[in-house]
Amino acid sequence: TCSFVVEGGDSMSDPFPAKVTNLLTRIGQLLIAKNQQYGDSVNNPIRLFSKLDSQAGVRVRIDDKLSRLARGNDSIESDMDIVDDLIGYLVMLKMIMEEEA
Repeated sequence: TCSFVVEGGDSMSDPFPAKVTNLLTRIGQLLIAKNQQYGDSVNNPIRLFSKLDSQAGVRVRIDDKLSRLARGNDSIESDMDIVDDLIGYLVMLKMIMEEEA
C-alpha cells in the first residue's frame, strides 16, 4: 500500500496540485453521473448475458476502451472521451479491488 501526503502549496508557484485536483474532480463527477445514468451497472449488473463478476466485467470494459484507443478511430467517441472513461474504469477497478482485499 502506498500513501501520499499532500503538502499545502501556493498554486501560483506550483499549479500542479490545482490541476490534479481539478482533473480528478471532473473525472469523479463524470463517474458519478454515468453510474446514475447506467443504473450502477458495474456494482449491480442485470446479468442478462454475462455471468462475470464485477472486477472481470470492469476489466473487459477497460480492454474495450484500450482497443478503441489503439485503433485510433474517433468516429464514435474522441480519444479524450476514451481516456476519461478509462480513468473512470480504473477508479472503479481500484474500488472493487479494495473492497475485495
